Amino acid sequence: MYAVLLFVLAGLAEISGGYLIWVWLRESRPFWFGLSGGILLMLYGVIAAFQVFPSFGRVYAAYGGVFIVMSVLWGWLVDRKTPDMYDWIGAAVCLIGVSIMLWAPRQ
Repeated sequence: MYAVLLFVLAGLAEISGGYLIWVWLRESRPFWFGLSGGILLMLYGVIAAFQVFPSFGRVYAAYGGVFIVMSVLWGWLVDRKTPDMYDWIGAAVCLIGVSIMLWAPRQ
């Protein structure tokens, strides 16, 4: 559960940080939107470093799958863009890949 919590926290930091920079630049929001986004993106890197898995590459590859799923959810809940069937299928494939990468029995 610790690993899942860290993936979710890192995902929220990265997606919300990127989103704040996006709206600052593309929708002419105040500078503090961009600054807050930059801080959240930096925090994302710190959160991800607390994962207990020993391999940087494996953690970041697995996090990429979690990020994709969370991005679909963000688009749906925050940006109000309803995912279609192919978005959900792709997200499910990503979660299957993440599960294999992190929890497959290894020697």
